[in-house]
Amino acid sequence: MSRGIGEFEPIQELVPEWAALLVALVTQLGDVWFLALLVGCVYWFSASKREDATVVMGLTLAGLSLITVLKHVFALPRPGQPLVALETLPGLLQSLYEATAMASGYGFPSGHALMTTIVYVTLARRLSIGTFRRRTLAAATIVAVVCFSRVALGLHYLVDVVAGVAVGLAFLFVVDRLLARYPDEHGTIALSLAIVCSASALGVSRVEPDTVTLLGASLGAFGGWQLVRLGGDVFAVDRPSSAVRPLLFRGGLATAAFAPLFATFEYFRLLSPPVAGGAVGLALGAFITVPVLNHSERASKVWTALVFWLTMAAVGLRYLLRPSTWRRGYVGGRRCVGRVRRWLRTQQSG
Repeated sequence: MSRGIGEFEPIQELVPEWAALLVALVTQLGDVWFLALLVGCVYWFSASKREDATVVMGLTLAGLSLITVLKHVFALPRPGQPLVALETLPGLLQSLYEATAMASGYGFPSGHALMTTIVYVTLARRLSIGTFRRRTLAAATIVAVVCFSRVALGLHYLVDVVAGVAVGLAFLFVVDRLLARYPDEHGTIALSLAIVCSASALGVSRVEPDTVTLLGASLGAFGGWQLVRLGGDVFAVDRPSSAVRPLLFRGGLATAAFAPLFATFEYFRLLSPPVAGGAVGLALGAFITVPVLNHSERASKVWTALVFWLTMAAVGLRYLLRPSTWRRGYVGGRRCVGRVRRWLRTQQSG
C-alpha cells in the first residue's frame, strides 16, 4: 500500500531539469556528514557555550540512533520516483548527482527531516547569534527547504518528511522535560541519552556496523565530556580533599565509558566493526577534550608544566641510554675504583 497522495508530479514540475543538481546539493544540509561537520565546528569554536554545544552533539547522536530504530521498526520502502533520470545528465555530473540525490534503505520516517529538526532547532535555542526570532526563522527555513528537497528528489513521500519533523519536535519536547530536572548536567544527560538510543539501535538493527559506530561515538563523547567536567570540578576546589568526590564520580563515569572502547582492541580483530567503533569513540573523546584544554588558563599551565617535565625526563633518559654516556660512566667508575684501592693500600702500609 502506497503512502503517497500524488504529490510527486506537482512538486517535481516546480523544479526545472537544470536545477536538479542544485536541489541535490541543498538536501546535503540535512546529510550526516554536513551535520557532523557543523556540530563539530560549533563545539570546537564555542568556548563560552561549551555545554550547550555538547547538548547539540549529544542530541545529534541520539537522533541518528532514533531514526535508525524507527526505520527498522517500520521497514517501509522508499518511493523510487527520481527527479531526473541519471542518464540524462552530462557525464561529469552523473557521479555527483548519484552521490547526493540517491539513497537506499528504508524510507519512513525521513531521517533528513528528523535530523534537521533536532539539530537546527536545538542550535537556534542554544546559540546566541542574532535574535532568537531570527534563529528560529532560519532553522524553520532550513528544515522546510530540506524536506522539500527530499520529496522533490523522489526519496520520500510527503508523509515521511511530515512524520520526521513531528518525531523530531516530540523528541525535543521530551528532552526539554528531562533536562529541566537536571539543570547542572545538561551535557551529561544529552550524551547519556545518546548512549541509550544507540544501544537500542544496536539491538533493533541486529548489530549493523553503523550502529556499532554510533554506540562507540556516544561512549567516547560521554567519556570525553566527563573528563572536561572533571577538570573543571578539580580546578574549582580550594582544598585537595574536596577533589576526591569529583575524582571518584567523574573519573568513574569516564572509565566506564572508555573501558569498552579500549576492550575492542583486545577482543576483536583489527579491521572489525567493533574496533572501528572503538577508534571513532576514542577519537571523539579526544576531540571533546582538546579544545577545552586549549581555552582553560589553568589547564594550559598544568599541561605546559607536564609537557616540560616529560620533555626533561625524555632528554635525561635519552642521555642515559647513549653508548658514550655508558663509556664515560665505565671509565669514571674504573678511575674511582682505582683511587679507592690506592687509598686503601696507603692506609694499610701506614
